Amino acid sequence: MAGEKLVLVGQVAGGFGVKGEVRVTAYTADPMTLLDYRDLLRADGSPGLTLLSARPDKNGVVGRAKEIATKEQADALRGLKLFVPRARLPEPEEDEFYLTDLIGLEARDPADVVLGRVKSVQNFGASDMLEIAPAAGGPTWYLPFTREAVPDLHIAEGWLRAVRPNEVDEREPD
Repeated sequence: MAGEKLVLVGQVAGGFGVKGEVRVTAYTADPMTLLDYRDLLRADGSPGLTLLSARPDKNGVVGRAKEIATKEQADALRGLKLFVPRARLPEPEEDEFYLTDLIGLEARDPADVVLGRVKSVQNFGASDMLEIAPAAGGPTWYLPFTREAVPDLHIAEGWLRAVRPNEVDEREPD
């Protein structure tokens, strides 16, 4: 499993009731998909939770996990992020993709100059932003994930077109 891309699918929200059930917030279109995945991993790829049963809840699922027998054990795992290997996700429809598929893509400007690579996809509340690690080194920068800023995606070829927004000139006027 080393080097395999993991996709965040949920997070433990804590215990539910007094019989050792766990509430999991789902980051999937259908929360019950978590039960289909069953074996959920930690960020490092080690085992996280094994869902044995589940039912829908307002933000995800409530269910039983092999590793949890009490409410206290469930509460102790609150905040645990749960992942599945990218290979376990269904293939997207044509002209669709998973945001995780953008990570690692080369970012090229309109003149085909390599600006850097997509380090992560973040969402600070307004919309998705691509964090770009510059090819020349230095601090990362963010590119809005919009049609204007990213007009071309070539996921199979390993790159995307990046059009940086006009930046404010920070020099003092003469």
